[in-house]
Amino acid sequence: MSTFSVAVVSAGTSDPSSTRLLADRAAQRVETLAADHGHRVTTSLIELREIATDITTALTSQLITPRLQQAIDTLDAADGVVVAAPVYKAGASGLFTSFFQVIDNDLLIAKPVLLAATAGTARHALVADEAMRPLFAFLRTMTVPTSLFAAPEDWSDTSLPRRIDRAALELLLLMESGFAQKVRDESWDSYQHEFGSAGGVEPGIDLDSDLMRLATGGSAA
Repeated sequence: MSTFSVAVVSAGTSDPSSTRLLADRAAQRVETLAADHGHRVTTSLIELREIATDITTALTSQLITPRLQQAIDTLDAADGVVVAAPVYKAGASGLFTSFFQVIDNDLLIAKPVLLAATAGTARHALVADEAMRPLFAFLRTMTVPTSLFAAPEDWSDTSLPRRIDRAALELLLLMESGFAQKVRDESWDSYQHEFGSAGGVEPGIDLDSDLMRLATGGSAA
């Protein structure tokens, strides 16, 4: 039996939250389907409203607090990720986008991600695909083909559980494939890494040059 870890990132701001509910339903379905496949799934929750001040601090001062670092470590350790955001003014909430703007660009390379969004009207149904998917493309993740969206009328629609089933299965299949780990093992050096993002193995950077010593507050030889 294989064990997979799934990180659930919810940007819902209320308690209870429809955004959290949609994320939980997707994660629970992944667990059920995994059991049918002979696997076990452990789920870790990242509630962004609980670390909102930590995210703001990172945006304004580049300081990573212990609580924010714990959330980052949870993402780093995950085999798959479920992300869910409320929609405000035709886009994912600022809290949601800010969190993914402060994490390292290399953190989620090749990881499978399930996208979900909630809104008060069906007019925002394409936000997950038109606004959220490009963000995760920039982070070089593997977003599953099926995104989830729920407006108030969708919760009683029988098509929502079917979409959740499809998206959850896609996430599970990507985790089973081991694609993310294979990329890290066999192709990591082929990616363009920002300085500091590749665990100290950045190719072609002479850390002992006069320029680098000056850039880090030292003096040239």
